[in-house]
Amino acid sequence: MKKKKGKNEKMKSIDKEKKRYFSVVAIRSIFIIAGIFLWEYSASSGSYNPIFTSYPSQVLKDLMVFFTSGELYKHASITLTEVFWGLFFGSAIGILLAIVFGYFSFIGEIITPIISAISCIPQLALAPVYVLWFGLGLTSKIFLAGLMVFFNVFSATYGAIKSMDKGILESANLLGASHFQTLRTVVIPSCMPWILSGLRGGVSAALVGAIIGEYIGSKGGFGWMITYSTSYFNISRVMSCIVILLFVGLGLNKILDIMEQKLLVWRTVTSLRMENLKNQD
Repeated sequence: MKKKKGKNEKMKSIDKEKKRYFSVVAIRSIFIIAGIFLWEYSASSGSYNPIFTSYPSQVLKDLMVFFTSGELYKHASITLTEVFWGLFFGSAIGILLAIVFGYFSFIGEIITPIISAISCIPQLALAPVYVLWFGLGLTSKIFLAGLMVFFNVFSATYGAIKSMDKGILESANLLGASHFQTLRTVVIPSCMPWILSGLRGGVSAALVGAIIGEYIGSKGGFGWMITYSTSYFNISRVMSCIVILLFVGLGLNKILDIMEQKLLVWRTVTSLRMENLKNQD
C-alpha cells in the first residue's frame, strides 16, 4: 500500500513539473512574440524612425539575403572558429592552473593576485595591442576570447577548490587514494557545479572577445560585418548579425544545460520560498 502511495506521489510530482515547464515556456513565448509584434507595429506605424533599429520583417528579409548570398557561412565560420577555440584554450588552461595552484598553494598566493590585477584591465583597451602582436588573422581573436574565458573559468574553479571541505580530501587520503585518483573522483566532481558556472560566463566572454577583436581589425566575421554595415547605415544587416549571435549564445548555453543534466544528476534544484523547501523535503 505504501509502495503504491509513493508511486502515485512521484507521478503527481512529475506531472506538476511538466505543467510548470510548459507554463514557463508558454509565458516566455508570449512575452517574446508580444515584444516582436510591438517592435514591428511601432516601426511600421511611424511611432519612431526605423532607420535606427530596423524592424522584424525587414530583418527577416535581410537574413534570407544573407543566407542565400553565401556570406552568412563565410562570416559565421570565422566567428565560431574564434569562439570555440577561445572556449577550449581558455577553459582548459583556467582549470589546469586552478588545480596546479590548489596543489601548490605557495605558487597560487604569488600568481593569483597578478591574474586578478590583469583581469581588472578592460580587455577592450588591450584589444588593439593583441591585434598588433598577433595580426589581423584568427590568432589575435582567439587569444582575446581565450583570455576572457580564462578569467571566468579560473576564478570559478580556483574558488571552488579553496572552499572544498578538507574532511573529504582527508578521507580520500586515508582510504589510500593517489593524487590522481583524488583529483578524478573527489576534486573535479565536487568543483563541477562551479566549473560549469565559469563556463557559462565563459560562453558570453568568448563571444564578446571574438566580436571585439573583429571590431578592432579583421578580415571577416560578424564583428567585421557589424562595423562595415554600420558605416553604410545598413541597420537591418546589423540586427541580422545580432540575431544570429543571440541564437549562437542560446545554442551554447543549451549544450551547457545538457552537460549539467548529465554531470550533476545528484544535484537538486533549490527554491528560497518556504513552501517549496517543504515540498522538496
